[in-house]
Amino acid sequence: MNDFEPGTVWLVGAGPGDPELLTRKAERLIRAADVVFYDALVGPGVLELVPSSARQVSVGKRSGRHSKDQKTIDALIVEAALEGARVVRLKGGDPAIFGRATEELDACLAAGVPVQICPGITAASAAAAGLNLSLTLRGQARRLTFVTAHARAGEELKLDWQALADPDTTLAVYMGKAAASVVSARLIEAGLPGDTPVALVENASLPTERRFHTRLDLLPLAARTALGDGPALILIGKAVAQAGAQETGSRQSGLVSRQPSATPARSPARSG
Repeated sequence: MNDFEPGTVWLVGAGPGDPELLTRKAERLIRAADVVFYDALVGPGVLELVPSSARQVSVGKRSGRHSKDQKTIDALIVEAALEGARVVRLKGGDPAIFGRATEELDACLAAGVPVQICPGITAASAAAAGLNLSLTLRGQARRLTFVTAHARAGEELKLDWQALADPDTTLAVYMGKAAASVVSARLIEAGLPGDTPVALVENASLPTERRFHTRLDLLPLAARTALGDGPALILIGKAVAQAGAQETGSRQSGLVSRQPSATPARSPARSG
């Protein structure tokens, strides 16, 4: 298949971190690349697939820790393609879900650079798989909503809280660790019950994955005391109760942490 000519850019979804969750197409593109611009959330196992002949450039972005701004990243991608390189822009999860794909697509198209997207598994899917639950439930969780809780420094998190506080919705909150208190308070103010089931998944799909079950009114406590430094996804809604029931065999109130047996326990006093 000749879909990766010199001077072409592919925005490739690296998935949640586990290299076995890459699509076959993503792996093929990575192995054919001349240069790979990768995010901080791309798992090390995925980067091991990059050929030794390819140039690797970290353009990592984590909350509050940006190695390069978006305009610089856009310019680097375009420059490499115009020099005739096969360029992979490797993004954690799916490039089209909170991945700033539009800016990079626009930059390439404005420069006359051919660009395409290779989708990846998003963090919400990986988190649900780790919890062994379905994000939708017939008759109970009819809608699935993805939101990002990331706001620019000094800006208020502006979301349609009334719409998000739908009891028949499973809400997946990306980049929500720092905003957990706001998310909890606003959803409760909008009418979602405080005992709504919540799951937090840190480092989804990786050997260091950690899972925690709590409820909406205790979400701030969970995010503050249970999570470490890894990226975390918050799942809120009736569907999440499945996971707690499977792991405990019965309903539990309060904050309960669940960790894979291979992961050492961490002091609950540590803040994220």
